[in-house]
Amino acid sequence: MSEKKTVKKKKKIGVPFVSVGKRKKAVARARFKKGTGAIKINGRALGVSMDRMNVLRITEAVKVAEELVKGYDIDINVTGGGYSGQAEACRTAIAKGFAEIGGDDLKKAYMDYDRSMLVYDPRRTEPHKPPRSSKGARRYKQRSKR
Repeated sequence: MSEKKTVKKKKKIGVPFVSVGKRKKAVARARFKKGTGAIKINGRALGVSMDRMNVLRITEAVKVAEELVKGYDIDINVTGGGYSGQAEACRTAIAKGFAEIGGDDLKKAYMDYDRSMLVYDPRRTEPHKPPRSSKGARRYKQRSKR
């Protein structure tokens, strides 16, 4: 009987490369291709499509991988959710893509900076319950003790 040795090959990443980021109901698909470092969200430049706070949130993912960013153009398609959820989804998609391209060192740098850039957040809002469903999930009428 001959034993087969399994050799773990290094993952080769072709260009264009796609990564996905999710946050709440928002889903962002980031497409990386060789270029000059331009970032577009739904066909628009980064500063045009979102407000300043969300732009800063997205650029955090870019600043961690500063030297890699200059060699790639990122085209992001984001759907669903609200403005903040979409910004977080874009941030996660960018970070996951660069962590895949950059390897373990960059992945560790992202984890040290902010774990939520690479790890999906499963929290959701609780469904509203029948008696007072418009008020909230656990809202009940206040009762007097005396």
